[in-house]
Amino acid sequence: MVPAASNARLAGRFDWIGWSSRHVMWNPDYIGKEYAPFSIIVDAARIAAFADAIGETSPVYREEVAARAAGYPAIPAPLTFCFSLMMDAEQSFLVHGDMDIPIPKTVHGEQWFNYHAAMFAGDTITGRQKIADMFEKKGGALQFIVTETQMDNQHGARVCDLKTSIVILNS
Repeated sequence: MVPAASNARLAGRFDWIGWSSRHVMWNPDYIGKEYAPFSIIVDAARIAAFADAIGETSPVYREEVAARAAGYPAIPAPLTFCFSLMMDAEQSFLVHGDMDIPIPKTVHGEQWFNYHAAMFAGDTITGRQKIADMFEKKGGALQFIVTETQMDNQHGARVCDLKTSIVILNS
């Protein structure tokens, strides 16, 4: 619980961005909640933009000819690209909306990936996200929501499992 003096010090400070210093209340009954599946097509231009963002210079992430010459059936997606698909499919903030958690009170705490198969431009990826765990630290000053997402391609093959931690700051 945040001390009253701290609340008084912060009162009104963040009203301009639509949230107050109130302590976010969450409901552990959400553990196990599964969201509706989502599907998204892996776009070659999006892969190239992601490769640019991470400093990857290999032409296999931009050119079909280079990808095929390297032995790939199409342009491959770089590692961690599956998280970008989550954002592109508007999955990243479902939990916030469900629990009425103000986005400015949160940070991305941790990301974990387990890869099963490669992902390529043109693949249709179907994801299934669920809330796996919720816990708090520092007497509720930090609350954690852990989500797990499974991603499969159009052939039903698992390509990636993601685990994400959202940290709610209650200070």
